[in-house]
Amino acid sequence: MRLTPLDIQQQRFRTVFRGFDVKEVDAFLELVRNQYEELILENRKLKEENRNKSAQIEEFRERERTLKETMITAQKIVEDLKGTARKESEVIISQAEIQAEKIVRGAQDRLVEIIEDIQELKRQKGQLLANLQGTVTAHQKLLDVQVEAEAEAEKPEELQVLRSGD
Repeated sequence: MRLTPLDIQQQRFRTVFRGFDVKEVDAFLELVRNQYEELILENRKLKEENRNKSAQIEEFRERERTLKETMITAQKIVEDLKGTARKESEVIISQAEIQAEKIVRGAQDRLVEIIEDIQELKRQKGQLLANLQGTVTAHQKLLDVQVEAEAEAEKPEELQVLRSGD
């Protein structure tokens, strides 16, 4: 049987010739003492459990803080990595654009060189044709002179033949 504060308050002792029955008072005090001692032990046990639970809660809170800090750090690292990757991609794109400009510029320079070469070849062709035309004309004149000279040379023979027959 558990003793409540009301039980203690309502407890009445029989009176005997000289006061309360000593055995009954001693038995009751022993019962109160035992139950009070049990309550003290139970209270200590509960306090210890409470301390242990509080320590566990604090440990869990510390773990939670550590996890939050880890997640924040991981998030920062991810953001840094994204920023670094973005910068690296911009650098790569920039380098590719510069390389493309060099290639285009080189192709344009080569085109200009080819056009200049074509113009030079056309000029040389024109010069060659003019020289050839001059050479052909000169040879034609030489041929004409030769034909005339031969024609002149043949005329006196005809004249001589005509004179001899006279």
